[in-house]
Amino acid sequence: MTDQGTLGFESARAEAERLREELHHHAHSYYVEARPEISDTEYDRLFKRLLELENNHPELCSLDSPTQRVGAEPQSKFKTVAHTAPMLSLDSTQDVDELRRFDDRIRKALGEGHEPTYVIEPKLDGASIELVYEDGVLTRAVTRGNGREGEQVTDNIRTISSVPLRLRTEDRVAPELLSVRGEVIMYISEFQAFNARLVEAGGQPYASPRNSAAGSVRQLDSHVTASRKLDLLVYDILAIEGSGFKSDTDGIEAIRHWGFKVPDRIQRGRTVEDILEYHAGFAADREGLDYEIDGIVIKLDDLSARSAIGVTSHHPRWALAFKFKPRQEVTRIDKIEVNVGRTGVITPVAVLDPVVVGGVTVSRASLHNREELRRKDLREGDTVRIQRAGDVIPQVVEVIAHEKDRARPFEMPTECPVCSTPVQEEGPRIKCPNRFGCSAQLQGRIIHLASRSALDIEGLGEETAALLVTEGLVSSLAELFDISPEQLVEYEGFAEKSAASLVEAIQSKKAPDLPQFLIALGIPEVGTAVARDLSGYFGSIAAILGATAEELEQIDGIGPKMSEVITAFLEDERNRSAIDAILARGVEPVASVPADRGFPSAGTAVFTGALPIPRTSAEAAWRAVGGRTAISVSAKTDFVVVGENAGSKREKAERLEVVILNFREFVAKVVSMGGEVDVP
Repeated sequence: MTDQGTLGFESARAEAERLREELHHHAHSYYVEARPEISDTEYDRLFKRLLELENNHPELCSLDSPTQRVGAEPQSKFKTVAHTAPMLSLDSTQDVDELRRFDDRIRKALGEGHEPTYVIEPKLDGASIELVYEDGVLTRAVTRGNGREGEQVTDNIRTISSVPLRLRTEDRVAPELLSVRGEVIMYISEFQAFNARLVEAGGQPYASPRNSAAGSVRQLDSHVTASRKLDLLVYDILAIEGSGFKSDTDGIEAIRHWGFKVPDRIQRGRTVEDILEYHAGFAADREGLDYEIDGIVIKLDDLSARSAIGVTSHHPRWALAFKFKPRQEVTRIDKIEVNVGRTGVITPVAVLDPVVVGGVTVSRASLHNREELRRKDLREGDTVRIQRAGDVIPQVVEVIAHEKDRARPFEMPTECPVCSTPVQEEGPRIKCPNRFGCSAQLQGRIIHLASRSALDIEGLGEETAALLVTEGLVSSLAELFDISPEQLVEYEGFAEKSAASLVEAIQSKKAPDLPQFLIALGIPEVGTAVARDLSGYFGSIAAILGATAEELEQIDGIGPKMSEVITAFLEDERNRSAIDAILARGVEPVASVPADRGFPSAGTAVFTGALPIPRTSAEAAWRAVGGRTAISVSAKTDFVVVGENAGSKREKAERLEVVILNFREFVAKVVSMGGEVDVP
C-alpha cells in the first residue's frame, strides 16, 4: 500500500471506495451467507486501513462505510419518527378451526375460480424494526413503537453486522426508496452467555432473548449495542419507490438479492393441510432451535389481492399468526394477593415460586376473578401447572397437587384494599367504585395516559406514577400539568436535569392528536380505531363531549350498546369535571377535519357468484368511489352484483326488489363515477 503520509486525496478516495466494496462483500459472505472467504486477521487489516484513510481524510467517511458499525456518541434520548408505512400486529390463533375459517374468508374474498397461494414463514420472537434505504443507503432505523411511529435507533442498528449499510446491486438495482421490516434477535446460546456475564458482574439478568434484543437496540450509547451479538432477519417490504412486485415471494427474493438475511424455511402452500404440515415441522424442531419462535405466519402471496382485502386498524385481514401451544411448567403458589387496576377492577394474583417458562422467569400470574378462583379451586400452597398464554401472559392452568392440610379457599375482599371503599359486584368481577378517590386507580390512569398509545410521555412510567401519587404531588390527572421541577428534585431519583426533562415532556403534550387524547382519557370501548373514527367524524373534543348516542351511532362500527357506554362515561358529572380540569390546564387536542355528515354514500353493494376478477378487487373498486360493501342482502342493500352461479343472494335480491347488475354493468357504473376496475 502507498504510505499514508504521501497519499494524495484522489488516490485515497479510490482506495477507500475499493476497501468499502471489499469489506461489504466479506461481511455479507460471513454474516449473511455464513461462507467466509478470508480470515478474521485479513478482514481486520482491511478494516484498519479504511479507518486510517477516513481519519486522515474525514470527508471520505460515508453513512454506508463499514467503519460506522463501531458506534456513535451517546444520545440523551431517542427521537420519535413516523413509519414509512404502518407496522401492524397480526391476528393470531392456536385453533385449527379458526385457521380453517381464515382460509375460508380468503377464498370467499377472492371469489370462485381464484385459488389462494400462501407464503408460510416462522414467527420470530424478537424486536421488530423498520429499516429505510434511500438510493440504496441505510438512512433510518425505527423501532415498532405504537405501529404508526417509533424511536429512531439508526446508530444502534448500524452496529449489527448482518445489516447492509448499503444495498447489494449485483443482481438487482437499488430502488429510490426502500422500507423493510425485520426482527432483531439474540440467539439463545448468546443470551445465556450474556446473562451469565451480567450476573458475574453483579447486574440483573434479562428475562428472555426477546427482552435482551429489545433492550439492546434501545441503548442510548450505541457502543453498548455494538458489544452485544445481535442478528437481524428481514421478512417484509413496507414501502418501495422506483420498483414493484406482484407477489410477496418476489419481494422476498428481492430482499435476498439486496443483501438482507431472511428467516429460515420460508415456503409457499395452497391448503390448510400444507400449513398444518409446516406448523408441525417447526413445532417438532422448536426446542432444538437457537432462536425463539412462537408460531408461524401465513400470508396471502398475491399483493394486489392483499390490497383489495385490506387491513383493520390493528392487523391485516390477509395474514394470520398460527401460534404453538404454550410451554408449561410446574411451580407452587406461595401467596394470593389482590391488585386494583385503573378502572377499579380488583384482580386476584398468584405469587409463585419463580420458574422459567419458555426462557422467561415467571413469579406472578393473574387469577382473573373470583369465579376463576372457584372453578379451578386455587389455594395458597398448591402445586400448579402454569403457562404463558401466547408465550407472553403467565396464567395458572390447573392444580396438580396440594398439601394434606390444605389452605382455606381464598376470599375476595369486601372493601378496596387501597382506599377501604366497599366493593361492588359486576358479574364475576368485583370493583372499587371510588374512581376519583382511590390512589391505585389514579396511578393506573396516569400510567395509561402516559403510555405510547395515548399521550406517550417519555419518562413517566410505573415508578414515577407511584411516586407522584404516594407523595401527594398529584391527586388528579389534571394536576400532572401543574408539576414543577422544584417539586420533583426533592425526591430520590430526580436531579435538576431529569426533573426538568419530565416536566418538559408533560408540557410538550398539551397539543395532542385528538384520537390519542381520547385514548388517554380511558373512555370505555374507545380503542385506536374508535378514537380515530370519533375524531374524523366530529372534528373536535367539544363536539364529541356534546354528542348524543344517536349521533354516535351514525359512525360505522358504533352500535347502540357501544354508544350507550361512551355517552354514559362522558355524561357522568365526575368524568366531565376531570376532563374539563385537564382542558383548563391549556391542553388543546388537535382537531381533525370532520367527515361529511351528509353521507349518502354511492350505495351499498353485495357481490355474489364467480366474477372475472377477485371479489376483493371488485369491492375495493366500489369503495374507492365512495361506496359501501356488505356480505348479505337486506332491504338496505342498493344493488347486488352477480357473477356466474349466483345463488341464494340473487334470489333474496329478487324477492326484496333490490337492483341486480351483471359484472359489465357494474364496471360501467364505477367508470361513470370516476373510478376504474382492473378488468383482465
